[in-house]
Amino acid sequence: FFGVAQIKPSTPKEILQTRQKIEAMSKASIFKEYPVRSIGPVVQGARITDLAVHPENPKIFYVAYASGGIYKTTDNGITLVPVFDQTFEQGIGDIAISPTNPDIIWVGSGENNSSRSSYAGSGIYKSEDGGKSWSHSGLTGTQHTGRIITHPSNPDIVWVAAMGNLYTSNKERGVYKTVDRGRTWEKTLFIDEHTGVIDMIINPQNPDQLWVSSWERTRKAWNFDGDGKGSAIYTSNDGGETWTYAIKGFPAGEKVGRIGIAVSPSHPHILYALLDNQEEMPDSEADSIPPDSLVFKSYVDMDKKAFLAIDDARLDTFLRHNGFPEKYEAKQVKSDVRDNKYPVSALANYFGDANEALFKTRIKGAEVYRSDNAGETWAKVNEYELKGVYHTYGYYFGEIRVAPDNPDKIYITGVPLLFSEDGGKTYTQLDTFRVHGDHHALWIDPRDSEHLILGNDGGLYVSYDEGKHWLKLNTTATGQFYTVAVDMAVPYNVYGGLQDNGVMKGSSRSVPNRRSPWKRIWGGDGMYIAVDPRDDKTVYTGYQFGNYFKLGQGKPKMITPRHELGEDPLRFNWRSPLIMSPHNPDILYLGAQRVYRTVDGGESWDPISPDLTTNYKPAGNVPYSTLTALSESSFAFGMIWAGTDDGQVYLTKNGGADWIKVTGKLPPQRWVSSIQASPHDEQTAFVALNGYRNDEFKTYIYKTEDFGHSWTDLKGNLPEDVVNILLQDPVNPNLLYVGMDHGTFISLDGGKSWHLLNGVPAAASYDMVVHPRDNELVVATHGRSMYAMDVKPLQELRESFKDIALKVYQPKKIRYHKKWGEQPYPYLEAKTPRSGLLYYTGKKQEGPVKIQIRDASGQLLAALAAAPGHAAGQEVRHRPVAD
Repeated sequence: FFGVAQIKPSTPKEILQTRQKIEAMSKASIFKEYPVRSIGPVVQGARITDLAVHPENPKIFYVAYASGGIYKTTDNGITLVPVFDQTFEQGIGDIAISPTNPDIIWVGSGENNSSRSSYAGSGIYKSEDGGKSWSHSGLTGTQHTGRIITHPSNPDIVWVAAMGNLYTSNKERGVYKTVDRGRTWEKTLFIDEHTGVIDMIINPQNPDQLWVSSWERTRKAWNFDGDGKGSAIYTSNDGGETWTYAIKGFPAGEKVGRIGIAVSPSHPHILYALLDNQEEMPDSEADSIPPDSLVFKSYVDMDKKAFLAIDDARLDTFLRHNGFPEKYEAKQVKSDVRDNKYPVSALANYFGDANEALFKTRIKGAEVYRSDNAGETWAKVNEYELKGVYHTYGYYFGEIRVAPDNPDKIYITGVPLLFSEDGGKTYTQLDTFRVHGDHHALWIDPRDSEHLILGNDGGLYVSYDEGKHWLKLNTTATGQFYTVAVDMAVPYNVYGGLQDNGVMKGSSRSVPNRRSPWKRIWGGDGMYIAVDPRDDKTVYTGYQFGNYFKLGQGKPKMITPRHELGEDPLRFNWRSPLIMSPHNPDILYLGAQRVYRTVDGGESWDPISPDLTTNYKPAGNVPYSTLTALSESSFAFGMIWAGTDDGQVYLTKNGGADWIKVTGKLPPQRWVSSIQASPHDEQTAFVALNGYRNDEFKTYIYKTEDFGHSWTDLKGNLPEDVVNILLQDPVNPNLLYVGMDHGTFISLDGGKSWHLLNGVPAAASYDMVVHPRDNELVVATHGRSMYAMDVKPLQELRESFKDIALKVYQPKKIRYHKKWGEQPYPYLEAKTPRSGLLYYTGKKQEGPVKIQIRDASGQLLAALAAAPGHAAGQEVRHRPVAD
């Protein structure tokens, strides 16, 4: 594909160098003390990939998030504290506690669910002090960790199941073993460069006996193939030194997908396997269809004569039932077919809908197998088809658990959480009591099998009655945001689209777990949001694959444009761009493979561009060659920049009448992750690209000052990492913001040099906005929710300040209260207001900076010594002071 093979994935050495550079930039950052506040939300949770519970005290456990790091609780989940942030690694695949020494904790970085936003890790990390500190323990190139098993009696022995790269092939896959606590590793099982190991279990009574499940999966930007002949089960009887194929009675071949495995703690010769069987269902097993019903495939080979003979009422029923635009009525469609405007087959091909494919493709899906002889033979046990457990995306799940005291009680995770009491024959659903779907982690108390801890896309839950009722423990700001928007309310509100948690709205003054909780305003996987500045109740938003709606004016109305019958179906990206014109809030733009514009708030749409992509059409199941970024200049209506997932950048200066390809010498075939028309100059624009979908984690950010005729690299001293968003400040043209997969960075000199923003965790910084009135930067992270910071001081830091030794900013006003300093009751602390003093040092300071606080008459009230600047150049410091 256009030389895409020439895009080489990042090497393990490069990945480790990036983490090391981010750590160094953190230590040297001028923003270490700059005030940044977390504004949540916490109410929705986020994807949890694993749980690890203290073997002696179940009140102590660790929660691993797909892209939010690791949290620890010592009070049974009432409070959780992040303990993994110092590693600058937020994507977690698995976590394990040593049974013999619970202070030894192992973490495998890199999520194992193979999702669109499953971030690659940098190997294995270890703590020997209960999570207070961490050290890197190798296996950098494994990227995604399936499972970690610790030896039950020897803390030096650990096994790792490694999945390897997500988008490309590599050899760092399989099973690894260490006998010296991670100093060295030996690969003991390797299948091939496309097949990793997703799950692993150990015989609790015989640590020399282990079982693993391998998984062949290949993800591309345009396709996900979650099955293959490499997927299988293996057993070892010598401590993982050698492995034997163990699938007698278990499916084999090209359609075997992800496999989860479990062992009965009380009867370790009994094993279970949860299979994602991708074999398509034959017609005889498909849902029955009335013989006289019209379905899409009815039109595939239907000739014109037979079509014109269909009863109009019957055809209209089909058209309305399947969501064709209202203008397509039976009489009109028949007339069009009669006049050869399009063939009959156009009806069968009208919906190239990714959501339809996601939910309606008929495959066998989830199946449960059992072995009563330690894996020598297997037999399918579910008596009926497990519909709705996986749909077509079993790659996202695959966990199975057995109760510690009863080998016939099992739990399987999928969209629902299912429970069987008869060895997997029949099931009941357990997540019906206020529990989010999409389950990924389950722990069963070995001392009390009714005590469960559950992790899913909605966060953390605990049950004490075997799953009949659940208590939600969402207190962590770990939301996986895709987008951010703001309104003009006072105080302003923040909006964001989240992975599997819809679209949420919250106050910019929200304090997690204390004040102003957020509210959900829409569902699905939340995407872009545009808020009418005249009326913050009118909101345009939607969910994945371009499904957008208008909210706030009566019943929500779907506004997604549709193509004409006979045309190629519209290709909408998972995160299809929707923007509001800065010139008129009734005008919006939406990207498919071409740009659409509405001038009446979504009532009608017109295409204003041809296909701007390469129109690459591989045999894939993911929409590709789609628009991913749009921006309209505030200087000229109709001056629009557009970027695509296949590396194209276009500009129109006349509202779409003419489009100019301005890709130029930008790196080819990279995903255009963001475009911004400069708010300071009509010829200037900024573009960010990335090679994430080739496992290439390098930095690509550029600026043009001549309408795209030439581009300037703005990478400067940034680490090599995936860039999601590049933004120019609306007030200070030299102030730039970059959101990367491992942190948020700021430049004060137009991109020549960059500084890490320490106040935002090193989660993927996915989107940003500067509030046009309040001049606060809001950062949407994909794993640690939202952060906000006042950037007015930074907006004043222009190049002319370089020679100023010290600049102190006016503290924020605080209303005086006569009871300041008083202690209301002996058991309460005195209430003392806190404010902050920001100051900037342009030159190296000799000795401490002295701060004096005086009243209006000049009388000295207090004197403080603040920390000095560390080096010549720009420094921004913050010190709390009592007013």
